[in-house]
Amino acid sequence: MVWTQARVEQWRTDGHRPAVAVWTTTQLTEFLDTVTDDPLYPLWWLIALRGLRRGEAAGLRWQDVDLDRRQLSITTQRTTIGYQVVEGPPKSTASRRTIALDRRTVAILRAHQRRRRQLCTAAGRQWRAWDYVFTRPDGQPFHPNSFTKRLRYLITAAGLPPVRLHDLRHGAASLAHTAGADLKTVQDQLGHASIVLTADTYTSVLPATQHKAAEATARLVLTTARGVRDKIRRRNWPTSPPRPPQKSTTVATGPVPKPQVKPDAEGGKRPKRRKRQRAASKHPRSTSDR
Repeated sequence: MVWTQARVEQWRTDGHRPAVAVWTTTQLTEFLDTVTDDPLYPLWWLIALRGLRRGEAAGLRWQDVDLDRRQLSITTQRTTIGYQVVEGPPKSTASRRTIALDRRTVAILRAHQRRRRQLCTAAGRQWRAWDYVFTRPDGQPFHPNSFTKRLRYLITAAGLPPVRLHDLRHGAASLAHTAGADLKTVQDQLGHASIVLTADTYTSVLPATQHKAAEATARLVLTTARGVRDKIRRRNWPTSPPRPPQKSTTVATGPVPKPQVKPDAEGGKRPKRRKRQRAASKHPRSTSDR
């Protein structure tokens, strides 16, 4: 079950908590931001994002980590019988696997490796030549139960609702599925022998998965409807554009306007030529005038 706001308020009121519960993405981010200075910060990051089991993280060796290729291999584990530590191969054939690492995880592990080398130099002869990734300051590997106790302390200090160390693995699977990983990828990441176990256990945990599926379904319907509307619109659109209206060629009827008389140089109207000829015939000019 997910630590929703309602469940958190109930837990703060009466202390009731689910047997198996995971954090939301916001709660996990808050936890990781709180424990950045913790010596085991790379361990919390690796389990929360890549889903390692406690025994697999306790038994992880540097020889099984290839930071250049951004991957690590699970080849051994450190488990407990009572309080006694038992080291051996992974619990099943499917658990023996290779896990891909993102660039941020590689950077965190490189910084962790540099700090381990500094501690080795400072300890000198007291450093025990162990090749484990997560060790005590003297190089000796942790008891797996130490991880469980340390996580419980850090969660209480951060004021977050309680989760088990194995619940971080549950959350990692659900986060991967919410981020877009298919069930087969999640199965290989976790080392499950059957995809049925992966589907039944991890795919109904985070509400974000259901919201994402709902949004994708609605987007599919809306996109299809938009395509249908565009197809109908193109079908009803005319094949050729309408012709523009033509200018009218009808000749207007009515009286023809008289031509205007061009004024002479002095601004008056020039007399008509016929009137000038008539006046000349009435008063002929004499020879002397010529």
